[in-house]
Amino acid sequence: MVKIEPKTIKMITTTEEEIFEKLVKADSVFRRLNSLIDFEELIAPYRDLYSTTGTEGIDVIKGFKALLVQFWENYSDREMEKALEENMAIKWFCGWQLLEPTPDHSYFGKLRKRLGTKNIADIFNSVNELLRAKGLFGDVFKFIDASSLISKTALWEERDQAIKNGEDKLNNTNVKKYATDSEARWGAKGKNKIWFGYKRHTCVDMRFGLIDKLCVTPANVLDFQVLKEICPENCMAFMDKLYDTKGSHLILQTNNCASGIIQKNNNKQKNKDLDKWRSKTRMPFESTFSKLRKRTRYRGTTKVLFQCFAESLVHNFKKALTALSTLPAIPTSIVAV
Repeated sequence: MVKIEPKTIKMITTTEEEIFEKLVKADSVFRRLNSLIDFEELIAPYRDLYSTTGTEGIDVIKGFKALLVQFWENYSDREMEKALEENMAIKWFCGWQLLEPTPDHSYFGKLRKRLGTKNIADIFNSVNELLRAKGLFGDVFKFIDASSLISKTALWEERDQAIKNGEDKLNNTNVKKYATDSEARWGAKGKNKIWFGYKRHTCVDMRFGLIDKLCVTPANVLDFQVLKEICPENCMAFMDKLYDTKGSHLILQTNNCASGIIQKNNNKQKNKDLDKWRSKTRMPFESTFSKLRKRTRYRGTTKVLFQCFAESLVHNFKKALTALSTLPAIPTSIVAV
């Protein structure tokens, strides 16, 4: 006779902490991230964003961690809502208790608006200083480039409306009247790469590939016109031919930077061997731009800039965790001989 085992087994009650300890693996990326950054110290100053009167809301640290996970996993607001409900590692990392209700999808948009671009930029810079203190920034060689951010792939309806209104064609001079994202523009790199949207201008530290500075412009803004905004100081800056202008070299001199700009073919001072070395040196770090998201999640320069700071923050965290796993342990004390 086969004995039928009961479907449920009574267990001795354990604490919530013990349950999470078993459910969230010791090598979980979120455990490692929690060990890397003191989020209480980093985010606590932004509690002032919420009023101290009225119904108690969600702690801003919980919300920020949820936004961090959202960009880490590239979740939509609805996907993030579901992840907080069902994923124990994410629930633990963000600080929600096992049976505590989690917010619905509308919360994340409100939090992004309340946090704002300036604050996410300040958080990004604060995290970079923490990572710099851990030796993850070399601050010797920097790589500067711009990459495309596509807002929309087709504008047929907008074009038809423009022609109907008497326009000859839809271009950067009139597209703001018709496009859903009125701040986006057409940009081009060469004859074959044309897109409608924005440019992400980025300065990458070449020790571990961490992003140091960034800004966002409409796609029709030329790369070298933004160099002043993201130019580092006291290092060597590598750039492609689009930055080979008198203005770019002057900005580098002002910031006490050596030029790593690949020179244009018509530059009389062009040194092919030197440019070959510059191109080879910067090549491994071009992957930084290929791994970042190519499409905008939001509309308008300010919101797209928020997206880029959040994605760059996630990029730096991932790079930092990888780098720290390969670096030798730093002694806690040094004994003088």
